Amino acid sequence: MKYFVTLAGNIGAGKTSLTAALARRWGWDALFEPVVENPYLADFYQDMRRWGFHSQTFFLSRRLNDYRGLLERAGSVIQDRSVYEDAEIFAYNLHRQGYINARDWQTYYGLYSAIASLLPPPHLVVYLRASANALLERIRRRGRDIERNINPDYLEQLNTLYEAWISRFDVCPALIIDTNGLDFTHNEAHLAQVSDMILAALKVKA
Repeated sequence: MKYFVTLAGNIGAGKTSLTAALARRWGWDALFEPVVENPYLADFYQDMRRWGFHSQTFFLSRRLNDYRGLLERAGSVIQDRSVYEDAEIFAYNLHRQGYINARDWQTYYGLYSAIASLLPPPHLVVYLRASANALLERIRRRGRDIERNINPDYLEQLNTLYEAWISRFDVCPALIIDTNGLDFTHNEAHLAQVSDMILAALKVKA
């Protein structure tokens, strides 16, 4: 059977590292978030009000292209971040803070809703829960210049929205994994533990 699993979580939650590690472990295709390809992201972190709509629209357009490619793949796929988070967490938070005005938000959310209604849902969404302190430490370790000045309060706001979102999420089955204290990259036992949890939720034998 061809499976489609999406990893969800805040900035620094470990989605990219875990996506790569599980794809290698399971022999699945990996679909990564197009962070480095986003031409607006560096500007966005400097001026969220000016570039928030542009950055989020870029991510939404890339996500549609990613899904098209996903459907054409013969094997199972694990995805780094979902289209749902783009709108329900990040774009909504920018609108709530006044960085995306009401007119742009309505345009963006209308486009998102139309796209989301046409997309096949994953077999499982895995939410990687992490405290703001853990997120900040992981962000510091990976050392991306554009993330250097991320405000801890911003991460806390996103965490609050993530918890509300996952509590009402019903598009497909969801699994919550507390990643505080876990290191998928350097600890094989931690990776095996998470792998087993996800396969059990999918009802797939390891």
